[in-house]
Amino acid sequence: MKISREVKTALLVLSGIALFIYLYSYLKGEDLFTDTNTYYTEFDYNALSTSSSVTVKGNKVGKVEDIRYDFETGKTRVSFSVNPKLKFSKNSTIRLYETGIMGGNALAIINKNDNEFAQPGDFIASEVKPGLITSLKSNFSGLSSDLDSTIRSADTLMTNLNKLVVDESEEGIKSTIAELNATLKSFKILSYSVQDVLKENDNKIASILNNFDVTSENLSKLSDDLKDIELAKTITKFDESLSSINELLAQVKSEDGTIGKLLNDDKLYNNLEAASKEMELLLLDIKLHPARYRRILSKKEIPYTPPTEDQKN
Repeated sequence: MKISREVKTALLVLSGIALFIYLYSYLKGEDLFTDTNTYYTEFDYNALSTSSSVTVKGNKVGKVEDIRYDFETGKTRVSFSVNPKLKFSKNSTIRLYETGIMGGNALAIINKNDNEFAQPGDFIASEVKPGLITSLKSNFSGLSSDLDSTIRSADTLMTNLNKLVVDESEEGIKSTIAELNATLKSFKILSYSVQDVLKENDNKIASILNNFDVTSENLSKLSDDLKDIELAKTITKFDESLSSINELLAQVKSEDGTIGKLLNDDKLYNNLEAASKEMELLLLDIKLHPARYRRILSKKEIPYTPPTEDQKN
């Protein structure tokens, strides 16, 4: 079957028109081959544009389809479409927020956790989140007043400084700069003089530093020698003391000396113990019979009677 030239031309024109419509829709953010669900909301004013984004938790899920002014209510009615896979509550809130200083506005779906899901064509309540520009607009009067006060204070300060410099200190500043210049010159001359002195006495200074190093080394060696001498003397005296102590202990252990006999001879210990008992009995008898010892020169003799246990106690 042969297709005429007119049919081919008509098909080509229709194809171009369809392609143009598709590209135009694509540039507007619309996809002709994707299904969407449309919902409605309204605001007191219009801050959106068609194709503005609709987001959930920062993720784009749809866009604004149409914006119309409602003459009966005086509000802006907005229709927006979202992906059919998105399920959100009918009691959710559509929030208008600023995407940035230069980024325009967008809508965000603030979902409620309930099982009453919104159906396509439902009306969803809205709210407006104040942004940076809105805050600046509301506070612009206060900012302008503070800025005006700051500018006036700065102007007064600069006026006072100008008066101080022009009226009182023009010559004073010149003289101060001249004195500062003279001081810097004097300091420069002094630094040159110090450099000349250092250059002329470079060898002497080096010799002094070398002598100081040698002297410090000698003093260090002398202090070490003194420490060694004192330590040696101390060790010698300690050794002599230990030797004397060892000799004394040897004499104590030996039975030749008096201390050795007292410590090692049992007979001497027994004799001393018996003598101490006899002395104890004598003192007790003197205490019990003093008359016996007053008549020691008389011819009459009083016989000795040993004390009883009660008298001993």
